[in-house]
Amino acid sequence: RRCCYGGAGDRGVAAAARRIPGSRGSARAGTSIIPPVAHEIAPVRGAGRGRFRGCEGGAGRGRRPAMRHFLSTLDYTRAELELLLATARRLKAGPHAQTLGGKSIALVFFNPSLRTRTSFELGMHQLGGKAIVLEPGKGAWPIEFDEGAIMDGEPEEHVREVAQVLSRYVDAIAVRAFPKFQRWEDDREDRVIQAFARHASVPVINMETITHPCQELALAMTLQERLGGTDGKKLLLTWTYHPKPLNTAVANSALIIAAKLGMDVTLLCPSPEYVLDPRYMAAAQGFAAAQGRSVTVSHDIASAYRGADVVYAKSWGALPYFGRWADERPLRERSRGFMVDAEKMALTPNALFSHCLPVRRNVKVSDEVLDSPRAMHIDEAENRLHVQKALLDALLAGGTL
Repeated sequence: RRCCYGGAGDRGVAAAARRIPGSRGSARAGTSIIPPVAHEIAPVRGAGRGRFRGCEGGAGRGRRPAMRHFLSTLDYTRAELELLLATARRLKAGPHAQTLGGKSIALVFFNPSLRTRTSFELGMHQLGGKAIVLEPGKGAWPIEFDEGAIMDGEPEEHVREVAQVLSRYVDAIAVRAFPKFQRWEDDREDRVIQAFARHASVPVINMETITHPCQELALAMTLQERLGGTDGKKLLLTWTYHPKPLNTAVANSALIIAAKLGMDVTLLCPSPEYVLDPRYMAAAQGFAAAQGRSVTVSHDIASAYRGADVVYAKSWGALPYFGRWADERPLRERSRGFMVDAEKMALTPNALFSHCLPVRRNVKVSDEVLDSPRAMHIDEAENRLHVQKALLDALLAGGTL
């Protein structure tokens, strides 16, 4: 299938247990088995300037410190992520050196953004660097991604040239490219950012594709600020109603980071059709099991909310209906009752609440919940700035990781 626009795994998770605690053999209602899948590792290629383990060298550049992309937190250990979070806390605490003087980044947006664009541009500026925004199909040429394509359509250039040319200009490339929402079998390959990573010789950063790793870091930082520690806490990741089928990226990412941080995770959704891709379910279960924790799937609202220390809300489309959204709509409309409100939050022991934003008030979450002192979505949005500065410092200035 032609792809034009105008990954991966943490070491050791391949040994993930195949059963989600609280499912088979349990009397709990509304639980399900997560099918096992092979864990996938995304290759890291190219040359770079940071002090990461990875590939070295690169044509015409001589021998340089190892480079690493930031495509998914599945490629990073908990210890590595904790180092980034420690740097983010330091950067947030007060004045800091402009470590990226003379450095630059290309921010490639195939989809709209408010927080992502603002926080990356501002973060680069605060560190002394320069951010250049590109929007293929608008202020930049449409790009072809299929290998061997006969380019007689709309795209004017191929990602091979785009990635290589940008690598000569800038020190990093960040990409935001949502799924096409036609065939999940195609979209789950994350072809756009994987192509940039394959052909670039500088670090590539994921600004949201089928996962949202920068949002994960912001959520992790906010959880640590508000909870003190995350180990042994319960996070409820709840599906919530939205009139449109949305990307699963933030849901995938919240699931992964909560499990990686040693939390017990409950995924609440209306029916088995809304369970997330087995790749991410298996990865999260592996992280949880390695720390003596659990990942549970529930379709029962009351039991899922009970005992939650954090409620994290997100809407997403049912994967079996990918590309057939008219068929999914009746399922979605029957599930309006999943909106997060004060009545549901009262089932918890005074849980914190968050959402990645943007959020539709009184559709996904009630005013009362969003305006509560227990809501931390604004803190999480602010922390995007700090965690991304920490990431940029690590990738481009040889910061600690």
